[in-house]
Amino acid sequence: MEQTNLYPKKQQIQEIYDAYRPIFAEIMGNIESRLRLTISLSSMPTYKSRIKSFKSYYRKVLRQKADEAETSKTLVTLTDMMGIRVICAFLEDIQLAVEQIKQNFDVKEVEYKGAEQNFREFGYESIHVLVAIPKECRPRNCDLPLPENLVCEIQVRTILQDAWAEVEHELIYKTEFTPFDMPLRRKLASMNASLSLADIIFQEIRDYQKKLQGEVTARRESFYEKVDEFTHAGESREKTRRVEQKNLTRVSPYVHGTIDDMILEAIQAHNRGELDAALAIYSQILDSTPEPPPPVLAVIRKHRGMAFFAKGMYDESLNDFTESVKNDPKGFRSYYYLGIVYSVMDKNDLAVQAFDKSLELNEYQSHAHYRRAVSYFKLGDDSKALADVTAAEQLGLEDDDCAALHEKIVKKMGMSM
Repeated sequence: MEQTNLYPKKQQIQEIYDAYRPIFAEIMGNIESRLRLTISLSSMPTYKSRIKSFKSYYRKVLRQKADEAETSKTLVTLTDMMGIRVICAFLEDIQLAVEQIKQNFDVKEVEYKGAEQNFREFGYESIHVLVAIPKECRPRNCDLPLPENLVCEIQVRTILQDAWAEVEHELIYKTEFTPFDMPLRRKLASMNASLSLADIIFQEIRDYQKKLQGEVTARRESFYEKVDEFTHAGESREKTRRVEQKNLTRVSPYVHGTIDDMILEAIQAHNRGELDAALAIYSQILDSTPEPPPPVLAVIRKHRGMAFFAKGMYDESLNDFTESVKNDPKGFRSYYYLGIVYSVMDKNDLAVQAFDKSLELNEYQSHAHYRRAVSYFKLGDDSKALADVTAAEQLGLEDDDCAALHEKIVKKMGMSM
């Protein structure tokens, strides 16, 4: 009795698949380039691309029970023949990346891998997005027909999710025996849980940094406005720069009660105008035992110096900024703040020295050049004042006060603009 061949011929399938591999590579390269141009996250993602190996492809074709007639002349399409990974640093970037993919591609399906697992199970989490091949991403010269249902799988993961997936693939899917014993399975589950927790903590730290940076920006703007008030340099400027103040919010339970938490609370109090409360918190940190390390002392002294300045306590402010640069000799901002306080106290020779040091550490500070120009002008050194105000404008400072000073210097020197 003649036996009917129920399975497709492997050699024929491989010949067809190998013929398409260069086409897949070109398509993936084009899609990855489009992803790089259209995805914008809080940190630069990395990308990995791969074409499914024929061995894995063939196994799937067999599982789909494709017959010989179907595979002898045409390509059997799978959804994961082409895969691109978008690997993000933080959890917050994942959904943002998915939304941007939806905006720039024809999305056929979005699958949340690992979402169905309960807390006793282990496995990687990942979002898989299937996209149609855009016309502009198709090969220009292609002798083979592209199937209508051809898609590219875009996987979006964090760095830790990707690391887990790579290791799990080696331990589980590429070996004949997987861990059967409960202790081994528990160890794998524990590792997966640890990586998931690490992702959550990284995100909480990121959220905390954003909150702190927002408050620092608001406090710095307030400081500069106070300087304008004292120096009468900003009378023509609209007072619209102040960042909206927000109520104190605990961002992460993991940092409650720490120095970071106290700094955030002090800066928020400062931004609300509660200067005495802010000073009390800064002083509490400085008086703590053991004494904070020099980098921390530099930061606290800088912040407290700004609070003292806001209260008009210039001697105390100078002392704090001086101590700040002692603890961090590369702290160009603290030198800059020293210069501002000296200029407000009309000690312009000392102000110039402080601005000199700040610009020596970071020459690309447009505001430092402008402030030094003001001090030079008050000292009667018009040529140096002109050089500094010109440098400030060349560095991109578009400011009415800067332009007015420039004009004033030119008129005084009898020059034409």
